[in-house]
Amino acid sequence: MRDIHILYNGACPVCRAEIHHYRDRAEATGAPLRFDDLNETDLGDWQLSEDQATRRMHAKLPDGRIISGVEAFALIWERLPRYRWLSRLVRLPVVHALAGFAYNRIAAPLLYRRHKRRMALEAVETRP
Repeated sequence: MRDIHILYNGACPVCRAEIHHYRDRAEATGAPLRFDDLNETDLGDWQLSEDQATRRMHAKLPDGRIISGVEAFALIWERLPRYRWLSRLVRLPVVHALAGFAYNRIAAPLLYRRHKRRMALEAVETRP
């Protein structure tokens, strides 16, 4: 099984903590997952702008297709022992719709706004 690349925002403390957990599990189990911090990655390879990449988590499949949001999470969970049940659960039609709504309308926008505020504060603090 070829690696799936996960693009995440390493500048986001919540995102970073969650991805570090998944990375540790992937390394411990040999899962075919690679994690790319969008702040250290050529986003041209992903065909995403920095703003697009920051708004949600993305995954690049071995065939080059890019998926995002709940489907990207389901892909991670599918490849990690002890999380496969969660992948199956989130792909059930009703659960998928609810999870998609929660991620697209609540979690992702909230994390994006917090990220933008953090970046604005850092820019103010680093001005001469």
